[in-house]
Amino acid sequence: MTPSPEQAEMAERSTEATVSGEFSKFRVLQVGKFYPPHMGGIETHLQALCGELRRTLDVNVVVASDGREGVEETRDGVRISRLPTPLTLAAAPLCPGMVHKIGHSDADLVHIHLPNPTAVLACLASGYRGPVVVTYHSDTVRQKVLGPLFSPFLHRILQRSAGIIATSPNYLNTSPVLARHTDRCHVIPYGIALDEFAHADSSVVSGLRERYGDRLIISVGRLVYYKGFEYLIRAMRKVRGKLLIVGDGPLREKLNSLAAELDLKDKVILPGEIQNDQMPPYYHAAKVFALASIARSEAFGIVQIEAMAAGLPVVNTSLDSGVPFVSLHEQTGLTVPPADPDALAAALNRLLDDEDLRQSLGRAAIVRAQQQFSLEAMTSKTLALYESVLGR
Repeated sequence: MTPSPEQAEMAERSTEATVSGEFSKFRVLQVGKFYPPHMGGIETHLQALCGELRRTLDVNVVVASDGREGVEETRDGVRISRLPTPLTLAAAPLCPGMVHKIGHSDADLVHIHLPNPTAVLACLASGYRGPVVVTYHSDTVRQKVLGPLFSPFLHRILQRSAGIIATSPNYLNTSPVLARHTDRCHVIPYGIALDEFAHADSSVVSGLRERYGDRLIISVGRLVYYKGFEYLIRAMRKVRGKLLIVGDGPLREKLNSLAAELDLKDKVILPGEIQNDQMPPYYHAAKVFALASIARSEAFGIVQIEAMAAGLPVVNTSLDSGVPFVSLHEQTGLTVPPADPDALAAALNRLLDDEDLRQSLGRAAIVRAQQQFSLEAMTSKTLALYESVLGR
């Protein structure tokens, strides 16, 4: 029997859809703490990951809102539920609605990003029976009272998970929490859209150099204790250059006061928060990138990759975390002890003064970023883990 033109067209569409994978898409629910435009390393990672995953999967995101009102929206093709947050406890947003969102999801797989106590408790209480994947971004360092109370629930969700993503071999090998679950751990380093940082508007770059000078050091991050900005500012007493600290946070006033106290107001500039899409010219205007973090709360330092993609050598610190894994000592930058202003100053001056070394390390930084920290590589490895977990 000869099919009608309408039947033939439907059959053709069905074949095209099958080839393109439209009918084979599985559903993933990403559960995070916040989502951009809320700024933060985990938030930036979640946005980048979802932006790539949505090309092949049906992706939904559940996070906390920044207030008591909930919002349902779609950003760049990703559906996001920002749940009402009536209370925040120890910097953790409490969202009662997350239990219902997870429990009534039709997801084939739930992917939780930790640390996030609300997400852990909500998943355990939701009745969701499907597979769970966890990205373990970092240990909880400063919660001396609440941490031990929450620990049984954390280990329960990790034990219940089908796979745990650690973002560096360093962190996997040094985390006392992950040590109990190594049988289900997979190392998948962060990746970013490298091309976005590889180039910048030359006129904007020239304008920044005119404003800040040619010997510019840049550092980027939330103005919080573990970023070590206090030690970086103190180091500037001995550095022949200027320091631009991009970011905002609770220590802004204290850091500005420290710069004034040390008579460094002309050498240390805190311009506030700058959105990611506006950052490339700042990297290209600088000579060196500094990550002066002092505590394990800095689990990786994604901003290092951004700077490396722009060809900057990195001065970082020898933390027992993923920080020195990203930029390697004497290969893509220099690594110094944490909380040591003199060591920071010596490393910064060495790179500012030695153009050949600076350019050599900067070129190697680009290569390492391309080989280890591309968004495509991270997404591909994450998809492979999903497929393994789902038996596909």
